[in-house]
Amino acid sequence: MSVEIKAVYSGKLRCDATHGPSGMTLHTDAPVDNGGSGGSFSPTDLVGTALGTCVMTIVGLMADRHQLNLEGMQVHVVKEMIANPVRRIGALKTTVTIPAGVVDDPSMRLRIEAAARKCPVHQSLHPDIDAPINFRYSV
Repeated sequence: MSVEIKAVYSGKLRCDATHGPSGMTLHTDAPVDNGGSGGSFSPTDLVGTALGTCVMTIVGLMADRHQLNLEGMQVHVVKEMIANPVRRIGALKTTVTIPAGVVDDPSMRLRIEAAARKCPVHQSLHPDIDAPINFRYSV
């Protein structure tokens, strides 16, 4: 399956992207430390956003199959940039917080954690990116 995304450079390090199937738009700005305004997500921020939301989506799919209500699940992604040898994402440290009392069975927790680590975004990251996914079972 393919999805078309179109983007237009608006000047001053800002881009406007349109999601083909839905027509929804988003804007990116370069971060302040790279000469931009920092007025919106940067392209590398979107990688972290994609990782966090992908992990929750995969966990949500598994939860639905097992009649687990994970409403209120949260994700926290910390993106760290590095400059050597080139400017790039060095780490995407992810913590998933599952609401208390929803998943008490240790075997189900292991299944959820294994599924999360199979999210397509996590699987697509370069191996040089430090990308641990940790879990907390309380809110």
